[in-house]
Parts: sequence; structure tokens; C-alpha cells
Amino acid sequence: MASDTLADARADAEISGLDALEIAGQRTTTTRAATIWASTWPKLAALAIAVGVWQAVVWAEIWPPYSLPGPATVGQELLRQASRPQLWDGMATTLRRAAVGYVFSVGVGLLLGLAVARFRVLRAAIGSMITALQTMPSIAWFPLAILLFELSEKAIFFVVVLGAAPSIANGVISGVDYVPPLLVRAGRNLGARGLNLYRYVIAPAALPAIVAGLKQGWAFSWRSLMAGELIVVGISQTSLGAQLTYARELADAPWLLATMIVILVVGLGVDAAFGAADRAIRRRWGVLDQAGQ
Repeated sequence: MASDTLADARADAEISGLDALEIAGQRTTTTRAATIWASTWPKLAALAIAVGVWQAVVWAEIWPPYSLPGPATVGQELLRQASRPQLWDGMATTLRRAAVGYVFSVGVGLLLGLAVARFRVLRAAIGSMITALQTMPSIAWFPLAILLFELSEKAIFFVVVLGAAPSIANGVISGVDYVPPLLVRAGRNLGARGLNLYRYVIAPAALPAIVAGLKQGWAFSWRSLMAGELIVVGISQTSLGAQLTYARELADAPWLLATMIVILVVGLGVDAAFGAADRAIRRRWGVLDQAGQ
């Protein structure tokens, strides 16, 4: 009897110790500056390694300097372009096209994904077609786009939507498919029917997969847009893609690489925005490891 009491006391002490350790871990706080630095230094280290490899390749003289200039030369060209309105005008045009095409693609992808996920007849009819459209290279759509809309903004818009909407639709379909049936039954028991079932039960449960589809859709739309601007350069407005084409035709490698860096930075900025949205969703769901932020 005494041994049982002693064992219970030891078990209680161990549980209390674990609780104290967990509480202590939860109470550990870090400053905002430390949090920012913890998420920034790996990116800075990766950037330094990339620049170092780039400079090493330049020193190895595998290509002549006029084909592959060094980081310092490209950095000077980037600063020079940043002081001129041409770069900012081109960026504004490209971002406007990206925003318009992506917003329209989100609308089409969400509606199409929900319709296919809800109606079995539609899934049987066009479910596999959506995946086929997603896997089709965006550059393959441009001959048709130019035949339909000539060298115009509409041709670029057409290809951006065809590049992004299938990815978004597939994200919605995947998210709805993986909603636990128990949640759906619970929602119906609480009176959720029709659109309310999707609004209050299915959509929140499928939100992580939908956000992943939105992120992938942006990647496809951005790639499609860059391909379009490289091809459709006859329109009057300048753009980042057009500036890449001009730099290639003029054999201006520093200008070309500087523009590529700008395109990469824009892509990283949008990826950071999607990453913040994903962390916010995981934090709301309680699946974000606070210690690993």
C-alpha cells in the first residue's frame, strides 16, 4: 500500500515537472528584433553564398565579361536603372497586368473548383481536363492568343488566366476533397445547408489547401506574364519583360541581369506575403510551432 502511494507521488511529481517545463517554454519570449533577425539571417547567408558563387564563376572566366558581368557591375547598373523612370514605369505596367490577370484567375478558379468539387457530373466531365490545362506550358498558348487577339494586352491576359486558373481550381478541389466527413455531418446537424455549408464549414476547413492553390496560381500567372511580355513587345507600354528583350537585343548584359534581379525580388516579395498568410492561418488553427517561428 505504501509502495503504491509512493509511486503515485512520484508520478504526480513527474507530471508537475513536465507541466512546469511546458509552462516555462510558453513563457519564454523573444524580442521582435530577435524574431526578425532569426528569419532574416538565413536569407542573407543564402544571398551571400549566391553572390560568392557568381563572383567565383566570373573570376574563372568561363564566359567573357560582356556576357556575364560581375555582381559589382550589375549592382551599379541596377542603381542606375533605379534612378530612372523607365524601370519604375515598366514595373508598374507589369504589376498592373499581374494584378488584373491574377484577380480574374482567382475568381474563375474558385468558382470552377467549387463547382467541380460539388457536382459529380462536372468532375467526371472536366475534372481531368483542369489538370491537363495546368500541366500545359503557358508558352504553348501564345500562338493561339496572338491569332485571337493579335499582339495586344488581351493576348497576355488570356495566357495569364489560362496559366493560373487551373492551379487555383485544383487547389480548391483538393481542399474540399480532404475536408473530414465528420465536419460536414456536424455542420448539417447544426443546420448548415447549401451555400451556408460551404461558407461556414467546408471553406474554412479547406482554407490551407486553397491558400496553397492560390500561391501556386500566382507562380503560374507570374511565369505566364513574363513569357507574354517577352513575346508581345510591340505594344506601346514598357514592361519588365520588354526591357529584358531590349537588353538582349542590345547585348547589354548588366541591364539584362539587373532586370532579372528586379523580377526575382518581386517574386520573393509576393512569396513572403503568401508565407505570412499561411503562418496566420496555421496560427489560427493552432498548428504553428511557436518555438519554430
